[in-house]
Amino acid sequence: MGIIDYIVLFLYFAAMVAIGIWSMRRVKGQEDYFMGGRGFGKLLQTFAAFGAGTGAHEPVTVGRTGWTSGLSGVWSALMWLFVTPVYWIVAVWYRRMRHMTLGDWFVERYESKAMGAIYTLFGMVFYMFYLSTMLSAIAKFAVPLLGVETLFGMEVKFVLIPLISTLVILYGVLGGLTAAYWTDLIQGVFIIILSILLIPFGLLALVNQFGDPSTQGVMDGFTIMHERVAPDFFNLFSGPSAGEFPIQYIVSLTLLVLVGIVVQPHFIATGGGSAKSEDEARIGLVVGNFLKRLCTVGWALTALIALALLAGNAEIAADPDRVWGVAAREILGPLNMGLVGLMLACLMAALMSSADTYMIVSSALVVRNIYAPYINPNASEKKYVFVGRITGLIMILGASWVALTQADVFGQFKMAVELPIIFAAPFWVGMFWRRATKNAVWITMGFSLLFFFLLPQLIPALAPGLRTSESLGATTQIVTKTMTRPATAADLAKFEGWGAATAQANERFANDPDKLEAVLKSIGSEPPHAEVGEPIVITSKLGGKSIFWRGGVKPVGEMSLETIEEGKTGDSTLLIQQQAGPVKGEGGLNVDFLFYRLVGIDLSDASKATLETLRLPPRVLLPFLVLIIASFFTRQNSTEALDRYYAKMKTEVDPDPAKDMEKLATAFENPKMYQSQRLFPNSNLEMLRPRKVDIVGFLLSCVACVLIIGLLVWLAGIGSK
Repeated sequence: MGIIDYIVLFLYFAAMVAIGIWSMRRVKGQEDYFMGGRGFGKLLQTFAAFGAGTGAHEPVTVGRTGWTSGLSGVWSALMWLFVTPVYWIVAVWYRRMRHMTLGDWFVERYESKAMGAIYTLFGMVFYMFYLSTMLSAIAKFAVPLLGVETLFGMEVKFVLIPLISTLVILYGVLGGLTAAYWTDLIQGVFIIILSILLIPFGLLALVNQFGDPSTQGVMDGFTIMHERVAPDFFNLFSGPSAGEFPIQYIVSLTLLVLVGIVVQPHFIATGGGSAKSEDEARIGLVVGNFLKRLCTVGWALTALIALALLAGNAEIAADPDRVWGVAAREILGPLNMGLVGLMLACLMAALMSSADTYMIVSSALVVRNIYAPYINPNASEKKYVFVGRITGLIMILGASWVALTQADVFGQFKMAVELPIIFAAPFWVGMFWRRATKNAVWITMGFSLLFFFLLPQLIPALAPGLRTSESLGATTQIVTKTMTRPATAADLAKFEGWGAATAQANERFANDPDKLEAVLKSIGSEPPHAEVGEPIVITSKLGGKSIFWRGGVKPVGEMSLETIEEGKTGDSTLLIQQQAGPVKGEGGLNVDFLFYRLVGIDLSDASKATLETLRLPPRVLLPFLVLIIASFFTRQNSTEALDRYYAKMKTEVDPDPAKDMEKLATAFENPKMYQSQRLFPNSNLEMLRPRKVDIVGFLLSCVACVLIIGLLVWLAGIGSK
């Protein structure tokens, strides 16, 4: 990076802090600080949803999976696409709640202050782990751009993560949600720039390096890209990663995400709670998330361009997580226009636009659901805002600590994504069914915590012999598939990059055998080698995954491979083998998979994606089943509280706060006034009949999903023969 790049970064940081100072003067009380006075229109709501929903780890993830798996690697982020139409419906719920936190919703619906406090603890842990993945991704991205592995004698992450955290604290703690939303607007523009900036410059670089700049232009870069990269890398549902993202896996993850995402704490704000009206809420949430899906298209295309241009890069061969950073440096650096600094600022924007909102939401939870009800219920508004600022600071520091001390980034992300299971069923059922009770919710949360999080660790700890159990040591079959195709320029370059990365590792870690072994393992085995156009054999090996142990299994004796099947499928040969021999289970036990074993289901021939898919039924269905059954055997909540809650949730929000209070007062006096609009009038189900705007908006959102997939396929197909 040059001087001009650092100037760009400085100006960006200065602008963020200035917005925080400006916003601080507008904060008068809790609603101003935590909800921005509920005065945000469509534009700010859109970029708030866009910014909070776009993490810095996602471009890095798509860059890596696109590099290793081709276009189908886009599903590592695009799997959220099919959840978006549902946002058109749920955004209205968050606005009609008229709460500052989702903890307030649990307190009101189930008449339990303790439930709000437990939800607050979940929110703090959730954001510390979720945000830590983004901080870790930033550090990986920045190393290639900065051109150094250390700063001031320390790893880059130990300098960069505290710096970013300090900036978020400065403008977020000072200005609250107003500062977060205005910075999200600016940062959203930066994220869009991040998503498209490398495409035209990358295509030009392909022309300059492998084409004829005197006769070819930007669009010819697509043709060169297809000439250099094998055709199977341009398939959306097949190709090198066909086994990673099959249709059933995408569907199952969509359902799991849909069930859990509605209880992520920031949805009370970015999901619509801070909007002026219901229209602003749903338009902001849906359009903001579709903007993210469009950016995902840009990330995937950038990864393919990087593959065509930089397949021989030793840095990427050693660590595919660096695709984005290396591509930005190699493509934009020679231009010396400050674009490298802009690119780093853009990725920091993707992080900071999420971090600021998470920080404000976390502080609101602590103030509203712990400090006010249990510590100081009579504090002044100024005092509540002060406590909110302190707790926001603690959350950011906690996330930074996790990012700096935990090496398992995927484990951090997985922990954050699965935690909402604890609260998902109580939210969905309580939203529509009067009979859901407070005690049933406590039973359900206890069951989910025990069954999905504690028992997997406790059972092997209490019965360590299970780790060497022959039946629990079962693994899936190893499927080796080979095919022959003509070598491309990217194949040849990848071989050269692998050789360079291996040589560098041997030289650098010659005196550290353990580190060398780990680095060589991450680099992988030798790629096939041939001149362009000559046949090469592509081998993919899948399977061998532990069925019952989350950390896999390790051999404790002599292992062998038994051939199950061998033959030819089309142009490919197929070899199916089963691993045999004593092993020891690592990590937690998949307790839910014991059910499949009890009913006699053989999972030995299941793929990794199928195993992940089979985790869906127990995680989604069991908590709902437990809650519904327990509700029939526990005392129902008070009729008065239920009438007030459901009357409020049926009353359309008026943008004028005074008029909205009048409408609510009328609804509270006559909770039966919406009886004619109910879908099931004489039951405990409180769902309203969908309106025309609900149906039309949902269907249009579904059409938008199809168009985005079509756009991706069309762009990837430009220049193909």
